[in-house]
Amino acid sequence: MEIKHKSYSGERSLYSLKNASLFDVTFLDGESPLKECSSLTLDNCTFKYKYPLWYSKDIIVKNSLFEEMARSGIWYSENLSFEDVIFNSPKTFRKSKNITLKNVDFNKADETLYFCDRVTINNAYIKGDYCLLGSSDIEIVDSTIEGNYCFDNASNIKAKNCTFLSRDAFWNVKDAVIEDSVIDGEYLAWNSSNITFIRCKIISHQGLCYSKNVKLIDCQITNSDLIFEYCENIDADIDVENVSIKNPRSGSIFLSKGCKIIKNEKYIDPNKTKIVIK
Repeated sequence: MEIKHKSYSGERSLYSLKNASLFDVTFLDGESPLKECSSLTLDNCTFKYKYPLWYSKDIIVKNSLFEEMARSGIWYSENLSFEDVIFNSPKTFRKSKNITLKNVDFNKADETLYFCDRVTINNAYIKGDYCLLGSSDIEIVDSTIEGNYCFDNASNIKAKNCTFLSRDAFWNVKDAVIEDSVIDGEYLAWNSSNITFIRCKIISHQGLCYSKNVKLIDCQITNSDLIFEYCENIDADIDVENVSIKNPRSGSIFLSKGCKIIKNEKYIDPNKTKIVIK
């Protein structure tokens, strides 16, 4: 079935549509136009109102636009592919799985990609707070996230060639590897476990605190103070510039040169952390 050059309004306008191709279709007012749908391909489509795709599966969307009121757009859905799509709406994607995003812009991404599973992101710009909260099995490459609290309580994360401009990024995460990326923001990666940074540039006030099994390989840390407080089992090899370290609990830290080191025996055993200037 093909639908071309149409406009729809009213609630559930194409409810339960299956095995269809849509081209140049605009969904005007009316909630949930494509609820309970499956096996759809949408090209050059525009969504103007709430809840466009709920409880849907096997959906391909290309060259399309979700306007600001198309909020809470894709929830409880699976097997989703979005390419060359602009999202101007918040709260997109929640409790969905098997999501592929390529060449996409999220311009109002507050509370986007919540509690999703198996998310692949390639060449995205994401602007908004609390992106990817509670999500798992995430791969993100060549992308930028500009917004605070990204990846809170997320797990099994792989990131490469990304920029994260985010306060409180990677809090409470488990099993994350971040490569060749820039992370700029206060309070990086608190309360996390099994997190690795490879060839990253980090700028953070009180970053990497209260975490366990933290590894930094060939990283640069600049303009950062009071890092590693109460951090356990550190394995770090870092170039430093204008950096201070405070009360690490255990591990090894290899530095390119000296920096300010605070070890207060009232709170930690200073002998449990080896700090070496290479």
